[in-house]
Amino acid sequence: MKTIITIIILFFAINIYAQSGITAKELKTHVSYLASDELKGRKTGTDGGVKAAEYIRNDFKENKLELLGDNGFQYFEVTTGVQLEKTNSLKINDFSAKTWEDNIPMVISGNGKLSSKVVFVGYGFDIDTDSIKWNDYKNINVKGKWVLILRGDPEIHNRQSFYIPYSSDRSKVLTALKYEAAGVLFVSGMEFDKKDNLEELKYGRGNAQMQIPVIHIKRQLANKILEKSKTDIETIEAQLIEKKEPILVKTKAKVSAEVNIKYIKAKTQNVVAIRRSNNKAFSNEYIVVGAHYDHLGMGGQNSGSRMPDTIAVHNGADDNASGVATLLEIAEEFAKRKTNNGRNIIFIAFGAEEMGLIGSSYFVNNSLVDLKSIKCMINLDMVGRLDKKSPVLTIAGTGTAEEFNEFLDKNKNDKIKFVYSPGGFGASDHSSFYMQDIPVLFFNTGAHADYHTPFDDVETINYDGQEQLSKIVFDITNQLSIRSEALTFKETAGKATGRKHGRGYKVTLGIIPGYGDDSNTGLRVDGVRKDGPAEIGGMQKGDRIVAINGEEVLNIYDYMELLGKLSAGQNATVDVKRNNEKIVLLIKL
Repeated sequence: MKTIITIIILFFAINIYAQSGITAKELKTHVSYLASDELKGRKTGTDGGVKAAEYIRNDFKENKLELLGDNGFQYFEVTTGVQLEKTNSLKINDFSAKTWEDNIPMVISGNGKLSSKVVFVGYGFDIDTDSIKWNDYKNINVKGKWVLILRGDPEIHNRQSFYIPYSSDRSKVLTALKYEAAGVLFVSGMEFDKKDNLEELKYGRGNAQMQIPVIHIKRQLANKILEKSKTDIETIEAQLIEKKEPILVKTKAKVSAEVNIKYIKAKTQNVVAIRRSNNKAFSNEYIVVGAHYDHLGMGGQNSGSRMPDTIAVHNGADDNASGVATLLEIAEEFAKRKTNNGRNIIFIAFGAEEMGLIGSSYFVNNSLVDLKSIKCMINLDMVGRLDKKSPVLTIAGTGTAEEFNEFLDKNKNDKIKFVYSPGGFGASDHSSFYMQDIPVLFFNTGAHADYHTPFDDVETINYDGQEQLSKIVFDITNQLSIRSEALTFKETAGKATGRKHGRGYKVTLGIIPGYGDDSNTGLRVDGVRKDGPAEIGGMQKGDRIVAINGEEVLNIYDYMELLGKLSAGQNATVDVKRNNEKIVLLIKL
């Protein structure tokens, strides 16, 4: 009898797929609105982003799905920019400098006032390795004072330089903090920047602020600080490059400054709806189908655009109006059913994915249902570019459940080739669920030249191909919802990377950082790679890293800077907070 019932259920699932009302025309209607110029790229925190969210919610309503959260919206805050308040100022002795013209607080600066003497500390290095021994702070007292630091390093044009891990502005501020400096003045030498341009006050991602004021000054101001020392920045930089060792330069200047940077916040939202189960056996179990709806707005610097010098609408037709369109069509198909004999299906359009998976991270940390009851998450991101001649559908996360490969093999067809990728991590929203030990499947038709450019437009989508893909995903979702046994979660191996000498290379602990965490109270650990250095050293998901080798970690930026100074095979002490208790771990990188 049980076998007959199973056959009937599978027959019903196959017939639903065959009779699916998902059409290329409807998919195009959704994509055309979401990727229209009217929405101006759906950037998080903008009117276009709100209009996209409202469109999605209205579609859920029209299909009589139950809205979750606050009438379908799950609100959260994101930081979208920074601005200088009017109280920013800088004086050298009796000379008043002009903010924006000859100095500017850096985006990494903390807020505060400081009036003190200035100590010149060269490149601001404290390096003790087999390759380099250089300490600009040796026998110098900088406690409670300003330090004046040259940007870069003496081998700025060498991409394989051993100075690279110590040469960033943030790394130098961390070193200054170690010696209890109270403020940092950065200046660019001729080799670093002949034009002596001031840094733009541009917001990146997350809270980047340090604990002390950090100001970028032009060379003319630095030379004013040095004017009684009978030298100048140009001469000092040339000597440091030639000798590659600290130079003692005394200054008699006093600097009084105030930094007041305001982080601009915006409210955004996930859009969440549910198709409830009519089957008591599955009434407390869920399948999540998700796709992010945000994109890059008008582009520009620090937006994520691959054409950062071009200000134009980044419509994001494939990324990810296509994924949302498929989400809406699948939701409509489930809504058409008079009864739902499978598990509850939750449909989520995530916000702020482009800012670092913030929306999906917020959902799993503030879930509207019991996370342990979510049996699978299906993610749709860039599903509109199926190749017409050789159609290939990439499915990632196939290693996150023991049953996935065999299950997916049964759903193959002659028209579209399936390519499996086992890993659960990736630069899209399924990662947030995988980190909660939930099996995931990530459907994608691949990257292309228009990715993150203004050319990712409505007419580039293969709507017939997307229709085929959407029907496949609907069928897979339906079968997962009605299968009698839940999937068996399986952790997939991550890929370790060792540090190389080169600008931008790092070692790894084998963790996934807490996306969207801008508390500036340490780095939240959202995932620990199986058999990676962190897991072997005793780190757990949920820990908050607060120090590495005794140096404080406030955020992901501090973490990356300190990690960049370490080498593969080295032992590092990592202080973590776990349930309000401080624990020191010894981790071999």
